[in-house]
Amino acid sequence: MANKIAVITGASKGLGQEIAYQFVRDLGLDVVLVARGDCKQTEERIAALNKPECRVLSVACDISDPEKVAEMKKKVDEFGGCDILINNAGIYPFILFEDLDYKMWKSYFATNVDGPYNCLQAFLPGMREKGWGRVVNITSDSFMNGQEPKLSGYISTKGAVIGLTRALASEYGPYGVTVNSVAPGLFVCDQTISNIGGAPGEIEEGGFNKWDLMLGLQSIKKYPYPADFTGAIKFLVSEEAGFMTGQTMVVDGGIARV
Repeated sequence: MANKIAVITGASKGLGQEIAYQFVRDLGLDVVLVARGDCKQTEERIAALNKPECRVLSVACDISDPEKVAEMKKKVDEFGGCDILINNAGIYPFILFEDLDYKMWKSYFATNVDGPYNCLQAFLPGMREKGWGRVVNITSDSFMNGQEPKLSGYISTKGAVIGLTRALASEYGPYGVTVNSVAPGLFVCDQTISNIGGAPGEIEEGGFNKWDLMLGLQSIKKYPYPADFTGAIKFLVSEEAGFMTGQTMVVDGGIARV
């Protein structure tokens, strides 16, 4: 996949960072790292691979703002355009529905739905014109299993993105552009540790241990990390996945059965 450029949102940490790292390491892609803050840690991990043939561009951008996305697109176009779009950025505070005010509800949708919409509007036309493109939207297995409390806002946004994935697959399939999604389960990263109140093994006895709850539901008994999900994403952006579109691949250790 040499000479292909992947744009990855939410690339400063967690799953987005791991996707960017493995795209360079395993696929030899040029990558555009998009995040609200800096992507220095991701850049350093990629630099350690010592693959100078793979170019890296970092762009600070709030993807919920269409004007900021338009500015980001200009930089991507100057870099060579977008062949692969990974809509990964998202927020997921745990909050009960009755405590979820309208402002918070709108903030969920601004990042988790408007953000992918803005990026898709920016880059799908170029993919259509080239006759080739790959889109992978990162969603969530919580939309399928529905077992998790305090995620009504988050699950609603991921359902919207899965619907958008299916609709766009029909519109862009004739132009050689595939649109799929990957639905991870809960995985260990800085954001989930912060939301839950500790990493696996750090929850105080008697406290609500979401890690062990999820582990009990999984068929594969291991705590998942970002690297556990990248195989599915790398497949979906490959030539081998060129006849697959409109699908949601659930990668959660066997919790959801769809």
